[in-house]
Amino acid sequence: MNKEPITVKNGEGETMPVLGTNVRFLLEAARTGHTFSLMEVELPKDQGPPPHDHPWDEAYYIVDGDVWFLVDDEEMTVSAGDFVYAPGGSLHSFRGAGDKPARVLVFDAPATAEGFFREAAREVVNYPDDLVKVPEIGARHNLRFVAPN
Repeated sequence: MNKEPITVKNGEGETMPVLGTNVRFLLEAARTGHTFSLMEVELPKDQGPPPHDHPWDEAYYIVDGDVWFLVDDEEMTVSAGDFVYAPGGSLHSFRGAGDKPARVLVFDAPATAEGFFREAAREVVNYPDDLVKVPEIGARHNLRFVAPN
């Protein structure tokens, strides 16, 4: 684990396409000993992960735009300045809800999601045709996808 200060300037940080979104790593898992990580996700309208659950916690801060969320049985649309917490084990999903892409900070603890994002970016290249690969990729990273109702 690196204990040195970290600064990531606007436009810096590794960015990759994942499931119709763009994920930018602000603080990678290895830098915190996998205790947490922080990503910025750009969510175009109607893009985002299908319903899923996993044992780690995730928290979301909406920087810009509107985002539809499902957390367990609660559906909501949130906007810039709002915060959503999805405890480990909760079924959750989110997607861009406005005409312009939303920007969301995603915090996960312990830092586990990064491995899934990296593998999905490598394997799901023909979007949406390669989406059939997502459940298996998720299973390798302790992430379970659930068919939407």
